[in-house]
Amino acid sequence: MYFLKKGGVSVKKRISVFSIVCLLLAAVSLVVVLYRMWWGEDLLFDWPRWMGNPFWFSLGASIIARPLFEASVAGGAVSIILDALGLRWQPPRWQKWLWIVPLILTAIYLMIFMGIWLSFCKFTTVTDATFNGVENYVRAFQDTIFRHALWYTALFAVVSLVVINIIAFLIALALTQKMRGTNIFRTVFFMPNLIGGIVLGYIWQLIFNGILAAYSTALNLNEWYGFAGLVILVSWQQIGYMMIIYIAGLQSIPGDVIEAAQIDGASGPKRLFKVTIPMMMPSITICTFLSLVNGFKLFDQNLSLTAGEPAKMSELLALNIFNTFYGRTGWEGVGQAKAVIFFILVVGIGLLQLRATRSKEVQQ
Repeated sequence: MYFLKKGGVSVKKRISVFSIVCLLLAAVSLVVVLYRMWWGEDLLFDWPRWMGNPFWFSLGASIIARPLFEASVAGGAVSIILDALGLRWQPPRWQKWLWIVPLILTAIYLMIFMGIWLSFCKFTTVTDATFNGVENYVRAFQDTIFRHALWYTALFAVVSLVVINIIAFLIALALTQKMRGTNIFRTVFFMPNLIGGIVLGYIWQLIFNGILAAYSTALNLNEWYGFAGLVILVSWQQIGYMMIIYIAGLQSIPGDVIEAAQIDGASGPKRLFKVTIPMMMPSITICTFLSLVNGFKLFDQNLSLTAGEPAKMSELLALNIFNTFYGRTGWEGVGQAKAVIFFILVVGIGLLQLRATRSKEVQQ
């Protein structure tokens, strides 16, 4: 039983307005989609056709996705209206999840399930998808450019992770010492993170090509020039962000722990490796995870800096998937299969990295 409260005083209306509206809207949605499926006409708009041709897929999208999505949206709208009228909705805490879970399930169904399903189909649009088994995955691994992008991206992610985190940690260590102007330096180092990746790519392309022109070459004439350029660009952009996280971690270390190490005669390097770094592992976990994931999913900087040149040899995985899906006619299914492989790879590596670094965290 629920109550509506106005001005902190209970209004005796033993009625769940929120639930009634949401359930009514879900029921209407269900009637609409069932009418569409049986009589071939949609009362509102042609939702099932968006979701692909197979009957079971349209059935799932119609009966599950649409009512849940509209119920969640309606719940939010009703909450806003009640707040505007001065009526505060106070359901039990556990029942609040009833209006969050449908939206989460809808997102999982539309994004993950549909994406996986299309990776096993041949299609040009989602309305003409036909199942073709694992052919897309076979063609993906037979693509030499994709295999090159795999190891090229892995190498880039590892190198950029090491460079970014070492430099960011050293800068954070310097800026936590007693010195003037630390706030100015923090701001200067963080500012590149606020610039868009496409803009940075074109700016650094001009810088690199200007330098390489003195040696009668250019950035897009050698894949390793592009690799080095990407590492420098991404490091310059992300070091400031990681620096802020490391500074927060350094400032959270108890001062008495450092003092105890000094009293025991520990030298500077010993304090760093035996006390500071172990106490910093939560920050290191966050920074290494972000650096690793960002390295694997890098797209805009790669597009604007090298565009995969020469001959797609500087393509990272995200750009390779984009070019496969939108640049090669008849390869849409292969591009979707590459995207699923990419998703599994990033999630798997990210979880392994989190497990490896969290096991070394020290309880303060």
